[in-house]
Amino acid sequence: MNSYVSHLECAYSGKRYEPGTVHTISEMGKPIIVKYDLERVAAEVSRSSIEDSKEPGFWRYAPLLPVASKQNRVSLGEVVTPMISLENSASVLGVDSKSVFVKDESRLPTGSFKARGLGMAVSMAKELGVRHLAIPTNGNAGSALAAYATRAGIECTVLCPDNTPEINVRETQMQGASTHLVNGLIGECGKIIAEGSGEMDWFAVSTLKEPYRIEGKKTMGLELAEQMGWSLPDVIFYPTGGGTGIIGMWKGFKELIELGWIEDKMPRMVSVQSTGCAPIVRAWEEGHEFAEYWENAETISSGIRVPSALGDFMILDAVRSSGGFAISVTDEQTLDIQHQIGLREGLLLCPEGAATVAAYRNSLESGLVSSDESVVLFNTATGLKYPMPAVISSIDKNNVEFSVFKSK
Repeated sequence: MNSYVSHLECAYSGKRYEPGTVHTISEMGKPIIVKYDLERVAAEVSRSSIEDSKEPGFWRYAPLLPVASKQNRVSLGEVVTPMISLENSASVLGVDSKSVFVKDESRLPTGSFKARGLGMAVSMAKELGVRHLAIPTNGNAGSALAAYATRAGIECTVLCPDNTPEINVRETQMQGASTHLVNGLIGECGKIIAEGSGEMDWFAVSTLKEPYRIEGKKTMGLELAEQMGWSLPDVIFYPTGGGTGIIGMWKGFKELIELGWIEDKMPRMVSVQSTGCAPIVRAWEEGHEFAEYWENAETISSGIRVPSALGDFMILDAVRSSGGFAISVTDEQTLDIQHQIGLREGLLLCPEGAATVAAYRNSLESGLVSSDESVVLFNTATGLKYPMPAVISSIDKNNVEFSVFKSK
């Protein structure tokens, strides 16, 4: 296989960069994105060939991905993640929920959507000969990088804020990464990695500081389009930290339109954050191009506890140009809806995924979305990775009181 990549370019200035070599950020300090020869893709690749692909999970979209050699694809058994309707949750959402779906990314390797971006970044690192990768993480990105880097035989160093969920830190270490806790936020972890790049000779795969995690994340959008018969929903609610998911999907949708594989009907993109860390929401509300640093960031939704996003202007552009909006929810709302969906649907959402459901419910109530719109909510990881309430009911086998079973 040959790659259809035509060139790379600065996402802000448009300055071109040549593919086939290692890149970080542009001269302007902005993300570099991958561009494809879509005219050649359209001439040589059909939509039906994608549908008939036997490749695992997101690798079915190989013509729209940057890895040139099939032998460099690092795989851990990726799958197409399911779309699950919230058919039992009408009483919770206040609307007939047959047109509301959760795209459940928890089914991917390491239990989160981070497998897409880091699987792609590691594959490109392998193709480009990088031998040591490093990342700052609030949890799921670290474990995904650890797994894929170990699979590829690439050394891996992970730095986590010391309030990262314990299971994330432990799984990262168990999957082969040199894992360290830092008494700071994710940005401070990133600063340590940047300062150590010369001495340690590692390459940082921090969010948007290399071109390829976006390409992995955009497969959420490509996959969604195919699952919906090459159409798109009216609205997408997406939990936003560093923002590669919303940026990647928006990029993927535009590529599909240019290829003629979908109609020119784009979904409204909704960026969901926590009231304890909502820099994108504030920037959207105030009409700013960039988001200011969020002081004292704190939320139970650790994956969106990102006080400053390098791709803030790209997130805001996707939201605004789609006619979408940015919205924040409280941790209390997140925990309540997580519990309600678990009780009614049997879905153990992660807090970030639950935040999208809470945001959807709030948006219905405020009139930002209507009940007749088709909606996709992204659950980005398994809820098993996060703290859960303890089971407090106990039974004495020698003196069973059956009334306990009636108190549910």
